[in-house]
Amino acid sequence: MNGLYDEIRVAVHSVWTRRWLVLAVAWGICILGWLAVASIPNRYDSRARLLVDVNQILPDDGTGGSLGGGQQIDQIRETLTSARNLEKVAATTGLIGADAGERDKAGAVAMLQQNIKVVPQQQNIFELTSSVGIGSLSDADNAKLASGILDSLITVFRDDQLRGGRVNTREGLKFLDAQIADREKSLREIEARRAAFEAQNIGLIPGGTGSPAQRVEAARAELGQIDSQLVSAQAQLAAANGQLASTPQSIPGAGGAVGGSVARQQLAGAQNELSSMRARGLTDAHPDVIALKSQIASLKAIADREGSGGGGGGGGMQNPAYASLAAMRAERQATVSALTARKSQLMGDIARITSQQIQNPGVAAEYDRINGEYTATKAQYDKLLAQREQVRLRGDAQTETDAIKIELLDPPSKPTSPAAPNRPLFLTLVLLAGIGGGIGAAFGLAQVRPSYATAAKLERASGLPVIGSITEVVTPDRHVERRKRLVWLASGAGALVGLYALLLIAEFVQRGMVA
Repeated sequence: MNGLYDEIRVAVHSVWTRRWLVLAVAWGICILGWLAVASIPNRYDSRARLLVDVNQILPDDGTGGSLGGGQQIDQIRETLTSARNLEKVAATTGLIGADAGERDKAGAVAMLQQNIKVVPQQQNIFELTSSVGIGSLSDADNAKLASGILDSLITVFRDDQLRGGRVNTREGLKFLDAQIADREKSLREIEARRAAFEAQNIGLIPGGTGSPAQRVEAARAELGQIDSQLVSAQAQLAAANGQLASTPQSIPGAGGAVGGSVARQQLAGAQNELSSMRARGLTDAHPDVIALKSQIASLKAIADREGSGGGGGGGGMQNPAYASLAAMRAERQATVSALTARKSQLMGDIARITSQQIQNPGVAAEYDRINGEYTATKAQYDKLLAQREQVRLRGDAQTETDAIKIELLDPPSKPTSPAAPNRPLFLTLVLLAGIGGGIGAAFGLAQVRPSYATAAKLERASGLPVIGSITEVVTPDRHVERRKRLVWLASGAGALVGLYALLLIAEFVQRGMVA
């Protein structure tokens, strides 16, 4: 412990003997450090809070044609610090002149992008921060500019949102109109090519809507339905035949042949209906006409049989149940005939289309390709029409209502003190660094050029015994001189501390002038 204490005493003595070096180094470090701190411009921060509320007038359609609430908030966040807006802010606040070149504009925009921060506090609340520290401006001008940048940014953003809805709608409609015109032109070209192809291949392309493959598929689907209907109709006809076979034509012992008029009445009604169909323009090849003509033939046969039976004798009366069953059988026969005819027609169509595809595969493939191109283009055309209507409706909703509400929760603050640098702390650190540097320089010099403050240290360093030591004798004149030098040293150290205090006072006075 005594050895450590002796070492500390020796170190302090070595530094004290070089006290003027300590003072000189401290002054040099402090002067240089304080000049460096003074050259750092003060940075002033201004803050504001902005509420941007998106009023979703129309629901999202889920197709990506419009922005939802969250997407629109993200877009607003990016728009706040867009290059176009920041260029307007730079021109409004005087950072660039009216005749500034592109390089000056780009530099001002880059500086603003670096010094403006947009921090979302909630989904639709943003904290805006503007930091300004331009060395060529005074502190008061920097503080004023920091607040003015936020004022200008909010004003530009509001104006941009008010005009942006109408501009975006016009641009969107213009783009969609151009796309619709292109698709319409393509549709006309495809229709002309298809008409020309059909004219060149008459007889090779069957009529109808859709490609040959689509028509074959549709015919097969309809054929399957007709098969099931035909089976049911044939079963119903068989049941009607069985019931008719077990039912007598006349009732014995009844007078008059009044029932004979039932078949003739049905025949007259069927003939009237056939005339009506032909008046509407239906041909004999129509399935309904074919079925009705078959029913008329059956009713004629029944009426003829009833007429011949009624003229032979008056021993019985026509059985009404038999007449009703006969009419039902005739109707079911007509249905079976119509379904059979339609089945034959569909099978013939399928065979004809298949034969044409086998004989002319290139024609069918080309026709399918043209139809597929037309279908795809028509789908795009219809989709663009729907999107154009949606854009128009949303544009009307945004321009006629407050689609985006911008409210200033906290106006831009007026900074009264610099946010950076912390100049009092830096000044203090420089002072401490100067004192520490002076002490370190003196201690280092003592290690390079050693001296022995005690006889014991000399004895340890030389390895030889020290016989004795002579104490320094200070004369009165020497004592006066030393005291004078000590006063000078204290004055130098006091001047250093006083300069530090003056710098602190000047810093706080300067801050007060900004406020």
